[in-house]
Amino acid sequence: MIKCFGLILLMLASTASFAQQKDLNHYIKEGIANSPLLKDLKNQAKSNTIDSLRIIASYKPQINAQSSNSYAPTYNDWGYESAITNGANFSELLAVNKRLVSKENLHNQYQAIELQNKSLATTGKISQQDIKKAITAQYITAYGSQQQVLFNKEMLKLLEKEEKILKTLTEKNVYRQTDYLSFLVTKQQQALAVTQIKLQFQNDLASLNYLSGIVDTSFTTLIAPIIEPKPVNEIETTVFYEPFKIDSLKLVNNDALIEFNYKPKVSLYADAGNISTFAVDPYKNFGTSVGINITMPIYDGKQKKMQHDKNAIAHNTISNYETYFKSQYAQQIAQLVQQLNLTQQLITEATEQLKYSDALIEANSKLLVIGDVHIADYILALSNYLSVKNSITQNTINRLQIINQINYWNRE
Repeated sequence: MIKCFGLILLMLASTASFAQQKDLNHYIKEGIANSPLLKDLKNQAKSNTIDSLRIIASYKPQINAQSSNSYAPTYNDWGYESAITNGANFSELLAVNKRLVSKENLHNQYQAIELQNKSLATTGKISQQDIKKAITAQYITAYGSQQQVLFNKEMLKLLEKEEKILKTLTEKNVYRQTDYLSFLVTKQQQALAVTQIKLQFQNDLASLNYLSGIVDTSFTTLIAPIIEPKPVNEIETTVFYEPFKIDSLKLVNNDALIEFNYKPKVSLYADAGNISTFAVDPYKNFGTSVGINITMPIYDGKQKKMQHDKNAIAHNTISNYETYFKSQYAQQIAQLVQQLNLTQQLITEATEQLKYSDALIEANSKLLVIGDVHIADYILALSNYLSVKNSITQNTINRLQIINQINYWNRE
């Protein structure tokens, strides 16, 4: 029974440990799902759909009940002129109005809302890229801290092992007491470094959870991120170029809207009810009427031209931003690719140097056992090994960060 209970606890512990391993995709999915900005953009798109329905509804017959009642009494010839007021006016009507609109005008209004939705969708894609980039950058930073923790722990174990050997040899007078103390100080410094790096990793992990909208303070092991540079796309095919296209289409749509606003407007109306002064046979004053209203703009101080001129200026502004963006995009991609190549070269050179540092540490460890190595030289070799290893880790993290920036601009 006790054995079974112990086995269950072991299985639960193993499951809990495995559950704490998380990868980059987990944090990106959580960040996107928890983003209030993306939710806001979706709600704005839903609101625009309602606006489309309102356009349809506004051109359907509008039915209103209208009541207008007035009474103007006179006394001894004092009061409003009865020829004007009729003494009293009572109007109870049911009125129907319908605006007439061309298919082209209606399509123009629908297109304006469609362009707004496209703009929201593009903003959403760019926001997703921003979230993905920020979370990926922080994940890489946290993963780098985690790798530093693991590496420095390994070094601390090595120093603890060597310290025991050195202590025994010192007691046998193979090494001086000062050599042992120097090595002991190095080991203590390494232990302090491990503690500091652990704290840094916890801070980086907390920042990662914060960016992703995750409430979690438990210890988590990060899985190595798989990030490879994607082929650089032409700028016109990326989502970052879409706002220029959409803004230009909005201005074209706005020009068309200006033209429609200056075309004749026609609406039909009809009413039925009772209009009476209640002077004579008010029950006979039930009736109906129909009509048509036409409004034709003639002159408004050349405001139409002014509106078109404003659109032309806006077109020029968009063109300037577009040209500048293309130049900056090309420059930034070229710079990032150059940095990536140089960083990869540094990693290759440092990896080659690490082989020699590793061989030197191994040789010194063997010599330490037989008391045939200078402790100062051994400490220097350890320091060089740590420096090269840290350089490789840092440049590897820098490489991933550069790839993250390159891939950021490749969203279609």
